[in-house]
Amino acid sequence: MGAMKIDGTCHCGALSYEADIDPANVLACHCEDCQSISGAPFRWTVNVPEENFKLLSGTPKAYVKIGESGRASRQLFCPDCASPLYAMADGDGPKVLRLRLGTCRQRAALVPRLEVWRRSAQSWLIIDGDTTKIAKQPKL
Repeated sequence: MGAMKIDGTCHCGALSYEADIDPANVLACHCEDCQSISGAPFRWTVNVPEENFKLLSGTPKAYVKIGESGRASRQLFCPDCASPLYAMADGDGPKVLRLRLGTCRQRAALVPRLEVWRRSAQSWLIIDGDTTKIAKQPKL
């Protein structure tokens, strides 16, 4: 698959964005942090190099969480409606944004190809289609 242009907004519309993504890199994360932060059984995301993402309106609020690895991850969300927008490693250097696809207008076309932290997945959850399943966090 090649690049795909997507766009989206938070629930209230205060934040809007556009991005160029590779739909082959869409994943579902079943880690307990993603379940807790999203209020859902998994978080649906795609990695986007910072230069391929453009925030068109609004200023997100940030929350920094520490993962099982001990690394800090900055979670960005709408300060008005609390819709999660993306996450990225905290600190210096080039960034890769983990864009939250529930905010994406083209979400129906973005099917997970990879499932990470499968060991934490809810036993009743099955993602339709052929996905690669990894028990913990791979190097992405």
